[in-house]
Amino acid sequence: MKLSANEEYGLRCLVRIAYNSQGLTIPEMSQAEGVSPAYAAKILRVLRKGGFVKAARGKEGGYTLARPAQEIVIGNVMDALGGKLFESDFCDSHSGQHAICTRSVDCSVRSLWRAVQVAVDQVLSQATLRDLMQNEEEMNSFVRTIPGPNGLRLM
Repeated sequence: MKLSANEEYGLRCLVRIAYNSQGLTIPEMSQAEGVSPAYAAKILRVLRKGGFVKAARGKEGGYTLARPAQEIVIGNVMDALGGKLFESDFCDSHSGQHAICTRSVDCSVRSLWRAVQVAVDQVLSQATLRDLMQNEEEMNSFVRTIPGPNGLRLM
């Protein structure tokens, strides 16, 4: 499994904006993250439509957080940027050449993907943008405190 470029750069852009309360322009974001201005604009548009950032025009313009970092849940950000790893309609869209999946009645693979999604949702629903503003060691400590499915520690 891989995170998409939209998810990775979108999250990185959001963290960068969180650190810069004066706001960042598209050219500044493009330069800072090493992406084209058009791609930075695309990502920022998604983040704006998701309600995570707001844009101001003019000389003092740029993108800033739409609400405090501690109120921005990373799971919601990831959903806006790319969706979930496993959606409930996954089987409908991956049925092969048949009208329904050949494993639609008894599918061990679906059970696995559901369990993976539950674990991912557990972590992402606990983390906020404020948490991502910590350094890596602090974030590792935070992640260790998140209980996984059935109360098991994830790390």
